[in-house]
Amino acid sequence: MIGLALRSLKFHKGGFVASFIALFFGATIVIACGGLLETGVRGLAEPQRLRTAPIVLTGDQGYPESNKVFRERVRLDSADVSKAAAVSGVQAAVPDVSIPAMVAPADGKGGVKGGVTATGHGWDSARLGSYRLVQGSAPGAAGQVALDSRLAARAGAKAGDRVTLGLRGTMATYRVSGLVSGPGAAETLFLADSDAARHAPQRDKVDSIGILTRPGTDTGQVRAALADAFAGAPVSVLTGDERGRAEFPAVVTDGKNLVSLSAVFGGMSIMVTVFVVASTLGLSLQQRQRQMALLRAIGSTPGQVRRMVLAETFTIAVFATALACVPGPRLGHWLLGRFVDAGVVPDVMIHRSGGVPMIVGAGAGLLTALGAAWIAARAAARTRPTEALAEASLQRGRLNWIRLLFAVLCLAGGTTLAIVTMNVDGTIAGSTATPAAMLWTAGFGLLGPTLSRLMTALLRWPLRAVTGFSGQLAILNAKARANRLAGAVMPVMLATGLATALIYLQTTQNQGAQQAFEDNLRADLVLTSAAGGMPTSVADDIGKEPGVAAASAYVPSAGFMEPSKAEMEAYDGKGRRPKGDRVQITGVSAAGIERTTAIRAVSGSLADLRGDTVALPESSAQGHRIGERIPMRMGDGTVVEPRLVATVGDQRGYGAALMPASVVAAHTTDGMVPQILVAADSGADTAGLAAELTGSGAPLPGLRAADRAVLVTASAEQNDTQTWVAYLLVSMVVGYAVIALVNSLVMATGERRREFTLQRLVGATRGQVMRMMTVEALLTALAGLALGMLVAVLTLVPLSQAVLARALPAGPPSILLAVLVSALVLTVGTTLLTTQVALRTRPSAAIGSRE
Repeated sequence: MIGLALRSLKFHKGGFVASFIALFFGATIVIACGGLLETGVRGLAEPQRLRTAPIVLTGDQGYPESNKVFRERVRLDSADVSKAAAVSGVQAAVPDVSIPAMVAPADGKGGVKGGVTATGHGWDSARLGSYRLVQGSAPGAAGQVALDSRLAARAGAKAGDRVTLGLRGTMATYRVSGLVSGPGAAETLFLADSDAARHAPQRDKVDSIGILTRPGTDTGQVRAALADAFAGAPVSVLTGDERGRAEFPAVVTDGKNLVSLSAVFGGMSIMVTVFVVASTLGLSLQQRQRQMALLRAIGSTPGQVRRMVLAETFTIAVFATALACVPGPRLGHWLLGRFVDAGVVPDVMIHRSGGVPMIVGAGAGLLTALGAAWIAARAAARTRPTEALAEASLQRGRLNWIRLLFAVLCLAGGTTLAIVTMNVDGTIAGSTATPAAMLWTAGFGLLGPTLSRLMTALLRWPLRAVTGFSGQLAILNAKARANRLAGAVMPVMLATGLATALIYLQTTQNQGAQQAFEDNLRADLVLTSAAGGMPTSVADDIGKEPGVAAASAYVPSAGFMEPSKAEMEAYDGKGRRPKGDRVQITGVSAAGIERTTAIRAVSGSLADLRGDTVALPESSAQGHRIGERIPMRMGDGTVVEPRLVATVGDQRGYGAALMPASVVAAHTTDGMVPQILVAADSGADTAGLAAELTGSGAPLPGLRAADRAVLVTASAEQNDTQTWVAYLLVSMVVGYAVIALVNSLVMATGERRREFTLQRLVGATRGQVMRMMTVEALLTALAGLALGMLVAVLTLVPLSQAVLARALPAGPPSILLAVLVSALVLTVGTTLLTTQVALRTRPSAAIGSRE
């Protein structure tokens, strides 16, 4: 049977080529997503400023015993520098801190002219990156700074000049002691170590520690000794490209975005691949029913037939998946570049696509192909020889109990996820709506023959009324060949259903986020600083300015709600240990939060948000009472227990825990207030107020103001950028579904040469055959579109209820029109083109040809 399988490949090129294409593209997409997943998990970046240090210590960004990460930089205690230096084999332990800064030529009045953003470090850390002076001297005293030569050129400064530096909300004049050259970003400057310690985001903390080893010392041994010295502490000991995590913590925090994106769309790609390959192989075997029938009639056993089909499929799958290993990693690398362009991940992240993604992608393709082949061959192999030839001449769309069971399970799963989607926060509704779409699609796909007969019955009278005899003949063909029709309808459903559901899912979430932002914002102005942030006290000063009704600091962050003491006491050591739940944390000013946002207290008072306190959304506060201590972890991993003073309504997209701005800012990467929301007095001139707050008499030099319209526009642009990333992955998956659609239609139509020839021999003209096939193509397209729209409705209505509190999703109707027209044109065009090619064969040649 193995030899027969290999010899049969050349006699059924069309079906095998179609299967090869489906497997190749499916494996390529899965390998690409697998490479992105590996890239996100590894979180590697080539070290630049720290490349001279063979070992680097930094805070562990991972939440304990989980795959979650802290949003803010986790820092080390200054005492850890001495502790690391005492380890055997360590020559020097050099601390490093990163300080957001702004550089501008001094105007003699402390003002700012054309500031350039930069990052400051202590001069001692310059040796970690092999920086060298190219002009002047090192910054040895307070008030001195050394600029990267590229930064100096942008700022128009040279050694000996004076420049204005904005550091942590302060503006001061510094003398440029020298210019340096070295690796890394151009926006780098070095302060005297005393100034760096004074302006560090957190006092008595350092970002990382570069370890310089003694000559001749084994790096591996020193790393092991450091790991032992810091065992049990949240410290990461890094070597090689891992050191980039200390220099660019975004590769860890933003890398998790890459992990979630690639996991979701990789899983979706696998499911689509399963569906497409199963459909393609099933259609290919349907075309060979006569061959299977003859094999059974001459004595072949069911096992022999199955082995033959499996051997054929395995041969195709091996070549297809092996070839996919070539473009798969390249596609993943290209996608990573697009994510970098969109700002989703940092540009320093190193793409890694090793053996695991290839094994997973190739393995998924092989298992999918063999599983689909076994299922498709099962019916033909179990057919009794006495019925084999009759079965080959007429397709009976029987639905076996296994297929029915899995269909019911998929539809039940889709229903469950739809219910869950309607009852979760709108910001996470997409995480359940996407798999729901796949379950609906799989369930309808398993019921393909039955649904095809149902759609044929519904469309029979309208098509007959419009198309006459051609429509009647097309309907008869559809009823006699229900399996073949299902094989053509299901790819149409897959392409249109996924395209509509996934595209409108993104537009709906985009609209929901934008609507939540606009509904929540009550401020007339938002202040930022050219100095890289503002002290928390500035919000109170702004609130006292003439024309200002209220002002509130706004410090976004994220942390975790820790398990309560009762939950920890109830844990008996068995099963899953209670973990914290991620929660958004926003630092605000108690005096101005209710005037500048739509946030309102449901119980307690937001005026009590002072000191060690917190206000929780009602959903997060369930089970807690006003006055109770709430165990939490801040964004940098610090454990706190603030007192609950209020609960607030669960606003869509703004379900954040509120804490005093000074508390939250102390646990952020920059350690400052990035924005201050300002509400103007009734009737006040907003433009004039903005000029007053940012002019020469401003409470803080370097303030900048943006009105509400600018903020709304900026928010919309940011949402559009994030949506574009999702569109890119959606288009990849939908594009694969479209390839499968064309693939299946070519197969379904191309194998009917004998049928077309018989029609022509009994007197039918080419035009009559083409009209019949036009009606069949319309039937296929309409049936597929109807089922695809059903998938989209079942997916989008629950999502829209969760995000927009209405049944209708957001998005332009042109998207739906484009999907419908594209599917109709592809289906009809592909069918008619393939029919025209098939009709070119002479009747005598077609009758004598092999199938």
